[in-house]
Amino acid sequence: MNHQVSKPSVGISVGDINGIGIEIFLKICRKKGFLDFFTPVLFGSTRLCSYYKQVMHIDINLQGIRNPREAVDHKVNVVNLWKEDVKVDPGRATYEGRKCALLSLEAAVKALKEGMVDVLVTAPVNKDLIRSAEFPFIGHTDYLQSSLDGESLMFMIHDDLKVALVTDHLPLKEVSLELTTEKIVKKIKLLHQSLRQDFAVEKPKIAVLGCNPHSGDNGLVGDEEQKKIKPAIESLFRQGFLVFGPYPADGFFGNHSYQAFDAVLAMYHDQGLIPFKTIAFHEGINFTAGLSHVRTSPDHGVAYDIAGKGIADETSFQEAIFSAIKIYKNRAESATLQSNPLRKWSEKIIPDVEETLPDDEAFNIPLQE
Repeated sequence: MNHQVSKPSVGISVGDINGIGIEIFLKICRKKGFLDFFTPVLFGSTRLCSYYKQVMHIDINLQGIRNPREAVDHKVNVVNLWKEDVKVDPGRATYEGRKCALLSLEAAVKALKEGMVDVLVTAPVNKDLIRSAEFPFIGHTDYLQSSLDGESLMFMIHDDLKVALVTDHLPLKEVSLELTTEKIVKKIKLLHQSLRQDFAVEKPKIAVLGCNPHSGDNGLVGDEEQKKIKPAIESLFRQGFLVFGPYPADGFFGNHSYQAFDAVLAMYHDQGLIPFKTIAFHEGINFTAGLSHVRTSPDHGVAYDIAGKGIADETSFQEAIFSAIKIYKNRAESATLQSNPLRKWSEKIIPDVEETLPDDEAFNIPLQE
């Protein structure tokens, strides 16, 4: 890392250049005091950012750099990945949009792996557009799984609700075939480890949802609960994990039972993300847990319908940035405590003064006039 950078550096991929990614990033960067907490490194081009600055009437200075090692504090650093002008057409899926999104993502992940940035925040991409023979992945999570060490866990996080998935981008008709006791055990262990390492929860309490309506009704409407899910829960409970269920998903969220747990494990995408986005939309984020490096993203897509209009809400993107920094610091603290158990023992007697990012209220920083 460049000696001029003393705060955590956040690598940011531009996502689809015709979506809302760059404009919400620039809206965040114009907030007074925003750059006091970290150093942003955007992978794209200053010309591209200048286009959105003009469209959005945003007056901020951009620091063009050749590589992430040149990044400096208190600047909006932009790694210039291409010199030529690219045609920007907000709201449309284009070849240029796909090309730039892929170049940005690959460069950002490379910098993350090589330690040139501390964490990665990815702006939304058009999954259908970006997938090709040269990029045979459904989305960010699959690509990161192939690029980084560890095993990925799609984990949606918010202060009031945390939901992880056993299966993610999979057709519904294939979910039951993909579910196995072994896979459910593995995902619960990944979730348990993330709660301890990334969120400093010493004894995580995890709820597991069923797969079928009414959690199978004792086999009347499906037997995945009895044959696959319950054996996983019982096995881990005997090992000392605080894991409970399986719970019927509708009643579980309807009566706010999730509030009694540190996290919830859902069996498939919509089972977990529909309640999550209903409860936490615009404030929740997507975190790829289980990998060697920290990556987060906002909980929304490219939003072509409002791109370039200046009305996109930047809250989730902002939360993704600060959550990535918190997780990064928690991991560092966890690693320190594991390497020095005497420190952990002493802290229980005389705790250190907590050094953290500002609380959530401090993130609601007014825009500069």
